Amino acid sequence: MSFTPELIAEMEVLALFNLDSNQEGIKIHANASPTLVAAAQRLYDKQVTDQPDGGYLTSLGHDAAESVQLLLNILKAPQPA
Repeated sequence: MSFTPELIAEMEVLALFNLDSNQEGIKIHANASPTLVAAAQRLYDKQVTDQPDGGYLTSLGHDAAESVQLLLNILKAPQPA
């Protein structure tokens, strides 16, 4: 499986969520890039979020966002000299 532009956009949306609070969602506004708007809709269709424009993470969504953010932290870590 390869990373398609659509999957990357979905991961970008998942990276926006604050995992420190279940009370904090996100809102992808209609004037956001069409790529992000479509990614938010796909995440909703996959039952990862509770609203087509972001909203809150479902239990599955929290797991997905946690994985995406962990991967980003690993890949952004400074490289040993």
